[in-house]
Amino acid sequence: MLCLRKSLCALVVILFASCFAEVLAQGSPPAGGSANPLDSKTLPSFKFEMGKQPMRTFEGGSAQEATVKDFPISTGIAGVNMYLKPGGLRELHWHANAAEWSYVIKGHARVTVFDPEGRSEVLDFGPGDVWYFPRGHGHSIQGIGNEECQFILVFDNGAFSEFATFSITDWISRTPKEVLAKQFKVPASTFDAFPKKEVYIAQGPVPPALPLDPPPFSLKSPPLTHRYRLGAQKGTTIDGGSFRLASQKEFPLSSTMTGAVQILKPNALREMHWHPNADEWQYYIKGHARLTLFGSDGRARTEEFGPGDVGYVPQGYGHYIENASQTEDCETLIVLNSGNYQEISLSAWMNSNPPELLETNFGVSRRVLDLLNRKDTFITVPGK
Repeated sequence: MLCLRKSLCALVVILFASCFAEVLAQGSPPAGGSANPLDSKTLPSFKFEMGKQPMRTFEGGSAQEATVKDFPISTGIAGVNMYLKPGGLRELHWHANAAEWSYVIKGHARVTVFDPEGRSEVLDFGPGDVWYFPRGHGHSIQGIGNEECQFILVFDNGAFSEFATFSITDWISRTPKEVLAKQFKVPASTFDAFPKKEVYIAQGPVPPALPLDPPPFSLKSPPLTHRYRLGAQKGTTIDGGSFRLASQKEFPLSSTMTGAVQILKPNALREMHWHPNADEWQYYIKGHARLTLFGSDGRARTEEFGPGDVGYVPQGYGHYIENASQTEDCETLIVLNSGNYQEISLSAWMNSNPPELLETNFGVSRRVLDLLNRKDTFITVPGK
């Protein structure tokens, strides 16, 4: 009987060790216990129709978002499409878990931002302008001018969500009036008329034009501005389109994010490439395109995109973009979660290797390889 017990115990130990080794070989699941969708043998969808999502609507504006909650592949980056009416105010707030990068599509807005050193900036933005707020910096956004303003907000955390966004009205409404009275040295009744919950987007009058001389509240300006005029940049223009880039090199404050506006002409191809150091988030402004992702281990997938759609490319994944139209340009906002822009072109990589290595790699002759264009062309057009 004793021998039998010892044998059973040994068997249990062996089985446990075998199972444990298998778990280690497969890797641990991410926090929360959910499986990584990229671990499957089939690539998950990397398209999200943000433009078709329900709007959060307020008197002063509206917003819709794309976060990892509804777009599981987008673990590293989230985005919001926001509209503000003239005088509409995205109230004073800050983000605890993400920096904010934004691109103005139409209309005009004024932002205020305050940093931990007690420095502030008040700036006006128009179409093509970009702002960047480091994580935790207090800020606001207000529509100005006589037309609605639309801008795309992008965050370097897919789980950005409103649970890590802290609004000033929300905090004050949750604080006892007696505490507020001590804080601001006024009677507690002063706060009877304050909002009883988070406002999020308020409606007010259009603010007056900024004075030519800095106002008193912005005399202590930060050494690096929060604004970059991407739309005014000459950028790179070639036969197949154009590419305007705002990395930390061009926009020094933007240390954790890079943004670009890419235009592909009809039938043009943004060449096969990958980014070694960052995820890529795309918002399609106009036109139609096909994005193809290569995910290793025989996995590849193509999705069709149109205005309002969001695409996502995980770090290191090979990809390319084709303009799917014969007649219309495709304009895309591209944002990466690193201030250091890096990419590797498939053609340039091939061209850096000895011809005999390529012959062996592909099993074809030098004559065949010489037919291939192995220059880094960035954007190509058939026949050119």
